[in-house]
Amino acid sequence: MIEPAYPAARAVAARAEAHFARHHALVRGHAREDLAPAPDASSIETMVDAAFWASLRREEGALPTISLALVPPAPASHPLTFERWLPLSPASLAHLAPAVQRPGIHLGVWRDASGTLGVWGTTRRLPLLAFVIEVVASGLLVIKHRGESFGKFVNVAVLEGDQVKVVDESDAQRPDCPGVVASLLGVELPGVRADSTNVLVQLAASMRAHGRGGALLLVPSASTTWPESIVSPVLYAVAPPFGELSALVSANGVTRETHEWQEEFRRAVEALAGLTAVDGATVVNDGYALLAFGAKITRRRGTDPVERVLLTEPVEGSARVVVNPYQLGGTRHLSAAQFVHDQPDATALVASQDGRFTIFKWSPRDDIVRAHRVEALLL
Repeated sequence: MIEPAYPAARAVAARAEAHFARHHALVRGHAREDLAPAPDASSIETMVDAAFWASLRREEGALPTISLALVPPAPASHPLTFERWLPLSPASLAHLAPAVQRPGIHLGVWRDASGTLGVWGTTRRLPLLAFVIEVVASGLLVIKHRGESFGKFVNVAVLEGDQVKVVDESDAQRPDCPGVVASLLGVELPGVRADSTNVLVQLAASMRAHGRGGALLLVPSASTTWPESIVSPVLYAVAPPFGELSALVSANGVTRETHEWQEEFRRAVEALAGLTAVDGATVVNDGYALLAFGAKITRRRGTDPVERVLLTEPVEGSARVVVNPYQLGGTRHLSAAQFVHDQPDATALVASQDGRFTIFKWSPRDDIVRAHRVEALLL
């Protein structure tokens, strides 16, 4: 039986092909040996279509979560190769899903001798700019590419049912784009430490993953005014500041390559992000030392209530609109916007229980708090 076509697959294929062609052109002159082949629109459409119909199937009662990568088998990456390639069909993908659902395992897809796309095996290592499509949930797919940093993936497009969101990278070129947003877009800003933005990316992903909603306030280490925006006394104030994550971030590059450091870093991020599930806001300084959690935000004396924020989303076709903070999600979003309005050097990260994620940052250029909707970058 031939599966019906998934219209969004054709709608996104050409746009995704253009994205990869643009990035390949940027790095091709650097003679990179680890560069993946550029995907063509036909291959993209075929893989997206198969992944979508596989996402609607159940295998022993469970929905499949799989990752497909368009790469040929490469001996250097120590792939697991099948004696006979599997057809790139929804049935094959769903049946194989339980064996490859752990993070970091990708099903390798390439064209066989007849030119037909098939699944040749699995791999844990992918070359630069490899085309990847992940089945996140039923009807929810994310197209990604492997970025410069090993293990880092950058979202290209999100497909949910008939809705297609293609990431707009031009947002990173705006002068007031926060470093964490630029990092999620795969762009490193001049003068902004890559390890610093990566910590915030990891914290944001972990906050969203716990599903309880939460707020994280990042304040400058030298700031003495942020307590003026917090109700006193703070129930869970920390003295002295808890610096486990700070110590890990300050480790040298050799140490960071070790499995022990990476595991400790992961646990420290999850522990800090877990505190945001407590009612109130978690406060850390820009060195990632924990100052308080469960903190109640209040309007700073002498300031006006925040009534307007500039809402943006790094997605093609989205508009920049001025809205009331309540329109973003309620009290948590309103209080975070008020905090950034009163403490313009601070950054607020807010996760909603429904999966939405917003980063609040003061925009000197627009003279307003800017709310960056970034859940499309965190899937």
